[in-house]
This record gives sequence, structure tokens and C-alpha cells, in this order.
Amino acid sequence: MTPIILASGSVYRLRQLQQLQLDVQTQIADVDETLIPEESPPDRAGRLAIAKANKVKNQNKAAIVIGSDQVCALGHRIYRKPGNRENNIQQLRDFSGQMVVFYTAVCVLGSEYEQHHYINQTRVQFRELSQAEIIRYVDKEQAFDCAGGFKMERLGLSLMDSVSSDDPSALMGLPLIQLCAFLRELGVELP
Repeated sequence: MTPIILASGSVYRLRQLQQLQLDVQTQIADVDETLIPEESPPDRAGRLAIAKANKVKNQNKAAIVIGSDQVCALGHRIYRKPGNRENNIQQLRDFSGQMVVFYTAVCVLGSEYEQHHYINQTRVQFRELSQAEIIRYVDKEQAFDCAGGFKMERLGLSLMDSVSSDDPSALMGLPLIQLCAFLRELGVELP
């Protein structure tokens, strides 16, 4: 069986792939994530997913490599993972009552001619959040390492009015519906 490598150190993406009962290895792809002026959020997500997949593929020619990236945007402003409590509180203040869009890109590389790319767009409508709600959430969840500073699969769902997406799994880091289609095209057996 062809080895499958996730070009990421994300425990969240690895958990998603484990749902599919795949034997997956991980390898961190050290790529330059510097913001490029005037680059749109979906273009950034796509560029980084491709760069991560290519970086790992160059070291593992025989493997199927999965690269992914997620960009959180409010209008044209890109938000990175908050990294700490203060940034997390500020991000959620900014998101209160707003529509925030998450662009989740995936790039799957098989042989040198088998390349698949996809970008999912998930719209999250945050409800109006009080300062007390934001602090209570941040102190309970501590989602400092998550795009947007929340975990939809846990308490973060309580911050939202609605979520709109073709693939609800994308908000957690990987658009699994499309990823499964790509893997089946590369001969991976999935139910």
C-alpha cells in the first residue's frame, strides 16, 4: 500500500484523518508563511497548501502527500491563530456579530502527474457576544492554536448563529468530503 503522509503537525487534522481509519504518517512542512501584500485569503490558503504538500513530496516521492492550510478572514483582513489569551479575546471581539469566512485548502499529490487541489469556503455568522461571554469561552476552551480562536466541535459552536459550508468538516482543518474523493482517485480504498 502506498504510504500516506500529512504534511502538517496539526493534531486536529491528524484526528480528522484517523476518523477515516487510514494509516497516516505526519511530517511538518517548514514553509515560509509570510503574508504577501494584496494576496487574497483563498489564494493564500491555496498557495500554502500546495507549498506544504510539495515540500514533503520532494522528500517522499513514493508517498501520497496531503497538504492543507486554513485562512480566517473578516472582510479582507486575515486573522492568524491567536497564540495567547489576549489575542484570542480581541479576535472574538472583532468577530462579534460579524460574518467570518474560513478558506480551507487541500492539496493532494500522488505520482508526479496526479495533483489535486481544492479550496472550501465556510461562512460563520457569529452572534453578538458580550465581553463576559468571550472571556468565559476563552478561559474554558483556550483555543489559542486554532484559526479563528475557537473549536466548532466543542464549545465554539455556542458563539455562532449559523455556519454555511458544502463540507462541515472543513472548519476543523481538512475538507474531508473532497479529500476522500481525491484519495479514491489515487487508489486509496475508502468505504
